[in-house]
Amino acid sequence: MTPWFVFAVMTAAAIFAVLLPLGLGARVPSDGHEVAVYKDQLAEIERDVASGLIGKVEAEAARIEISRRLLAAADQEGEAPAKANLGMRRAAAVLALVALPIVALAVYLPLGSPQLPDFPLTARAAPPDGSQPLQTLVSQVEQHLQKNPTDARGWTVLAPVLARLGRTEDAIRAYRNVITYAGDGAAKRADLGEMIAASAGGVVTAEAKAEFDRAHALDAEEPKSNYYLGLAAEQDGRAQDAAAIWRAMLAKAPADAPWRPLVTAALGRVGGGEVPALPSEAMAAAKGMSDGDRETMIRGMVDRLATRLKQDGGDVEGWLRLVRAYVVMGDLDKAKSALSDARQAVSGDAERLRQLNEGVKTFGLDG
Repeated sequence: MTPWFVFAVMTAAAIFAVLLPLGLGARVPSDGHEVAVYKDQLAEIERDVASGLIGKVEAEAARIEISRRLLAAADQEGEAPAKANLGMRRAAAVLALVALPIVALAVYLPLGSPQLPDFPLTARAAPPDGSQPLQTLVSQVEQHLQKNPTDARGWTVLAPVLARLGRTEDAIRAYRNVITYAGDGAAKRADLGEMIAASAGGVVTAEAKAEFDRAHALDAEEPKSNYYLGLAAEQDGRAQDAAAIWRAMLAKAPADAPWRPLVTAALGRVGGGEVPALPSEAMAAAKGMSDGDRETMIRGMVDRLATRLKQDGGDVEGWLRLVRAYVVMGDLDKAKSALSDARQAVSGDAERLRQLNEGVKTFGLDG
């Protein structure tokens, strides 16, 4: 059914609503002289019957004849106002039949748009895309994937979002579908293993370790799988094996690797902590030093960093380096104190505070 057909039916209904009262207009009764005469005659007949001047049969015949003449006179006198109103009714009918559609088209054509698609209630109730809550967007993607379960791109987008929302079981299923429909890969296996471990409260179960082993077989340098393989060794009581895995990671990692703080803290946790990285000039000066002198130099550098941060507390990266240095050196009291000072220093900046809190999650200081 086209929109124009619907509009035509609506217009016809509107015209009918206008013409109906005009067609049902009643004639206006007349109070003319002839009518009054016939009414007087009827009254006179009643008086004659009462006084016995006329019989009942004659009186009834006279009533019928006078009533017939009375009705005819009333009809003739009512035709005049009816004819007077006929012209007005015709004008109104023409106006309804012609003017109403013209006015409707004149208004609709510049303002309306019959070719626009429908706008369902769910779409109208939803806010614009830029302001939609994450849960709403996730629901839309999930509805799409219910209809298109083999959409690899949809699963690839959905899986990390489910992981961020803490829906670990759903994230596990999503990552499995990513591998099924988008192809295998070391990073995908590592992500799946991470979700399996997360669902077990951080314990690297046999199922999770199997995924990390598969990731390592696909890419021996994949950092996430190597980290969790070290964590599995630590949880099995093999601290030396864990330290060896993490040391190998740090030895090959670039200085700006985002996971370096996490691995450094883990290495310090098992007693194999690496010393904080030294600037190139300090490394040259430290070559001929004994272990004690080198440690003294490192502590001096850490103290100078702490002094600088007390004067300029907005350096989030500096605070993270300081806290990490204290953790690696085994001075957890100073690490906690530095973390407290750091949070106080950036408390007025929500974004810096978030970066700080994210950076220290792996240090084990808030537990």
